[in-house]
Amino acid sequence: MTVRPIRKVLVANRGEIAVRVIRTCAELGIATVAVYSAADADSAAVRLADQAFRIGPGPAKRSYSYIPAIIEAARATGADAIHPGYGFLSEDPDFAEVCEAEGFVFVGTPAAIMADLGDKSTARSLMAAAGLPLLPGSREPLDTVDEAHALADDIGYPVIIKAVAGGGGRGMRVVRDSADFAAAWQETRANATAVFGDGRLYVERYLDSARHIEVQILADRHGTVRHLGARDCSLQRRHQKLVEESPAPGLSEELVARIGAAAVRGAEAVGYVGAGTFEFLLDQRGDFYFMEVNCRLQVEHPVTEMVTGIDLVAEQLRIASGLPLALSADVATPRGVSIECRINAEDPEREFAPAPGTLTECTLPGGPFVRIDTHVGPGYAIPPHYDSLLAKIIVWAPDRPAAIARMRRALAETRIHGRGVATTTEFLHDILDHPRFRAADHDTALIGTLTTVSRVAS
Repeated sequence: MTVRPIRKVLVANRGEIAVRVIRTCAELGIATVAVYSAADADSAAVRLADQAFRIGPGPAKRSYSYIPAIIEAARATGADAIHPGYGFLSEDPDFAEVCEAEGFVFVGTPAAIMADLGDKSTARSLMAAAGLPLLPGSREPLDTVDEAHALADDIGYPVIIKAVAGGGGRGMRVVRDSADFAAAWQETRANATAVFGDGRLYVERYLDSARHIEVQILADRHGTVRHLGARDCSLQRRHQKLVEESPAPGLSEELVARIGAAAVRGAEAVGYVGAGTFEFLLDQRGDFYFMEVNCRLQVEHPVTEMVTGIDLVAEQLRIASGLPLALSADVATPRGVSIECRINAEDPEREFAPAPGTLTECTLPGGPFVRIDTHVGPGYAIPPHYDSLLAKIIVWAPDRPAAIARMRRALAETRIHGRGVATTTEFLHDILDHPRFRAADHDTALIGTLTTVSRVAS
């Protein structure tokens, strides 16, 4: 395959991930272009990039998710590659196809593969054919509520209704009783149509007590696939992750090897290219089940970088250039433990409602083995148009107790205040102190239990 060196990358994103990509490019001697909306004119990405190009007003549909504006910016600035980050257009196969058609290197998974794996029903069928275990449910989208209801009754409750085009924790609904199924189906379909423009749904069994385990993979254009170990992402609220760590605690080396091998097998079966994440559910018996593939960099990618020493953005750029992977066979062997906490502008006491405002104070932690991925500082006005992520605090330590202690210290140093602003900082501190988390006995239901108890107590 022809190697095509990348000279200038347009970062089709904002916030901390735009800053993250720009920094790696700077270290590699690659020029960068930051695109920005009117709401982000004074952003950190604009200050750090070699060039900046305004692409529209604040709303994402007219800026960061508007393909013609991104392509025009790439043309105008002479970029030869486009990095989509995460969110927005990062898993839009139409965007990847347009980039490729217009002659830009798309730093991500090729459009055809993304289209197959982005359709969760198709992805389930492909992974089943590759021998990956699936929870009981439909392989194809279900046409009618009656058909879906009959399947749910056959599977047994609880079940989860999922949008074929869903992602990022959206487009899902848990149903615990047959009498509630029809209404939940109609509501989920209407929501999926409005949010994703695609109302197709499928149904699968829902596990109340399960671990959410991810496997990070890298795959080049020469057929080589490597997995980089397992992350635990079980601490979630409404299917949105708050705390992640690597390696996934409490899992035997043999189990991690089997889950990793399944991810590699699935990637090889579809000819996967780029960085990606295979997501699995792990039940209390130690059985694991394929959920989905994310064809992009994950928000939680830093914990994998911290325990492997691998810059995943640099590897993305290497793969996109046509170079082969240069990773050793023991790349999945972790060194130490890394934990990430997401600091969101949300109020845990109001069911994590967004709490934007202007920051009057923003003091973030430091010290040995503490990494901060952020785009905010004192005086930053949190825009109402985008997600609520303000910063990611990532720590590393030789073992899990030391990593927890370091994260507790880092959270205690964090000071983010402003009129109307609330954050998840104190809530995260409480999670780290929870006996089940400390014992690595946590699952996807833990945060829901904590917030329910909090509401009852108040």
